[in-house]
Amino acid sequence: MENKSIVKDLSLAPGGHLKIDWVKSHMPVLNSVENTFKEKQPFKGLNVTICLHLEAKTAYLAKVVQSGGANVTICGSNPLSTQDDVAAALVEDGLTVYAKHNPSKEEYQDFLIKSVESKPDLIIDDGGELVTLLHSERPDLRVNVRGGCEETTTGVIRDRALENTGNLAFSMVAVNDAQCKYLFDNRYGTGQSVFDGIMRTTNLIIAGKTVVVVGYGWCGKGVAMRAKGLGAKVVVTEVDSIKAIEAHMDGFTVLPMMEAAKFGDFFITVTSNYEVIRKEHMEVMKDGAILSNAGHFDVEVSKPGLDAISTSKRTVRANIEEYTTTDGRKLYLLAEGRLVNLGAADGHPAEIMDMTFALQALSLEYINDHYQELKPQILNVPRSVDEKVAQIKLQSEEIVIDTLTEEQTKYLSSWEV
Repeated sequence: MENKSIVKDLSLAPGGHLKIDWVKSHMPVLNSVENTFKEKQPFKGLNVTICLHLEAKTAYLAKVVQSGGANVTICGSNPLSTQDDVAAALVEDGLTVYAKHNPSKEEYQDFLIKSVESKPDLIIDDGGELVTLLHSERPDLRVNVRGGCEETTTGVIRDRALENTGNLAFSMVAVNDAQCKYLFDNRYGTGQSVFDGIMRTTNLIIAGKTVVVVGYGWCGKGVAMRAKGLGAKVVVTEVDSIKAIEAHMDGFTVLPMMEAAKFGDFFITVTSNYEVIRKEHMEVMKDGAILSNAGHFDVEVSKPGLDAISTSKRTVRANIEEYTTTDGRKLYLLAEGRLVNLGAADGHPAEIMDMTFALQALSLEYINDHYQELKPQILNVPRSVDEKVAQIKLQSEEIVIDTLTEEQTKYLSSWEV
């Protein structure tokens, strides 16, 4: 069958294979899932479309799904996160790929559409990109969809909005809400990869600087923790009173953004919301302030706001745009306001994504096994799947834990002392 893939350069494939081999050697949980899928063939003959940040760890997940018998089509979920050598390697491995690094807005949308023209039976989504497309422009292409999985907070929010209006056409598993996702991926993965992106892009020190973390969810907690570990003074801004108290008790300064904007050297948004850093905040920022985003879409830092207060803009380093304001200050935006940990780095560590992508693969299998009995809804990752991933991870680390005795189990299920 002719492969209709669109990638930048197939000759880059050897480098992509090396990257995939490297992460595979550090992803024992997904290795275990792959071995099971090869034997069980849970997706035999099915079309699976994946929309995720197309780098080496994602590529390995796609290959694991393929090993379960699926015909896999994949596209990128962010214009800056696709690695062209990895995309080329997947084409060589028989997947259909629609992805290039930094495509035009029109190309990016076209890749999304082409990816669902395979009329998928199952999907893995990031940021609700595929779900939105299948419920808006191209509902005709969801004819075979049994359900799928969502990777991010942003995507879960969008999917729940569809569910709340009664328009969700198939079930989606909120992988983002699994314990093995938010406790590790969101916290430790985001915490490390955000500063990987910032430091390799700016080549500036974090110690002694003031880092403003916008949002104190699980991602924000990870970013704040890593900033503190790097020697920064950390300020948190929040709209949730409970999270604000938590940040305060964790030892961080909590301020409204209008006040925090005056002191920050680095700003990192992790909210999944719109324009949480706006024109009025930028107008009081220090000369040299650096703005970055770790949420899914490039709307958390207001780019129209930056343009409105600036007289000029230039690229001063790869992934750094310098804005000169009307009063002569310089403000710097990283990775076009897109995900800094993927637009300016390689994303979360392999050992972290090992658990998250194992959840994706096993949740996809769960949807396929149960779709006939499920009404269109947002589903939690089954507890058994969450625990299975944790158990395989512990085994891979050669960590042994205790188990309850019969008496302890009975005691915990009884109301009598």
